[in-house]
Amino acid sequence: MRIPAHSVCTAIRDDIVAGVHGRGSRLTEELLARRYGVSRVPVREALRTLEAEGFVVTRRHAGACVAEPTEQEAADLLETRTLLEPLGASRAAGRRTEAHLKVLRGLVRLGQERARQGTGEELRSLAGWFHDTLARAADSPSLTALLTQLRHKIAWMYVVEVPVGPVEYWAEHGAITDAVARGDGARARALMTLHIERSAAAHRLRFASGGGRTESVRNAQHPVNTAGPRR
Repeated sequence: MRIPAHSVCTAIRDDIVAGVHGRGSRLTEELLARRYGVSRVPVREALRTLEAEGFVVTRRHAGACVAEPTEQEAADLLETRTLLEPLGASRAAGRRTEAHLKVLRGLVRLGQERARQGTGEELRSLAGWFHDTLARAADSPSLTALLTQLRHKIAWMYVVEVPVGPVEYWAEHGAITDAVARGDGARARALMTLHIERSAAAHRLRFASGGGRTESVRNAQHPVNTAGPRR
């Protein structure tokens, strides 16, 4: 059975974000195919996609390598997020479905509960799920794709700490959800802008300028989940 290139792409991207493939390390088709249990064809297609997304670069005499973004490029990502996330919230206010609202409200309730308990790692996961659901509620495939790619790259370049005042942080999520539920796009945009600006302080770069490269791709097999792309 031929493994879809998008599944291979998702697997490689996830491992880049997780640091399995270090910044600057080579990505050879043969080793990647062996690692993910696929042929070289979907690996080649995946590398082209990842290069277009900025995760991979092609170097003379070295071939495909994991990109090494600068601090300025990393800062630009956070600035771009402050523009796109509020737009997504505004669009979601006019296009969300009841199913979207049900998920958003459930996440807010769970997030507020966990915030009172101080469960840090779970809060980060819930926040990611919240923003992903809100992006999908915007009902704009191109915008959703941009926001998803942006979140992947921010997770790759930054360590996101649990924000100071997690209860207030989740209260902001609740207020955004209320605005979306009322169909108030202007309010949703304004609240999201404030939320993103405040959360930016919780981001810490994973690398410093001039940092060295890390080890190359591991040889151990890591078969791709053929049921669909990993999230």
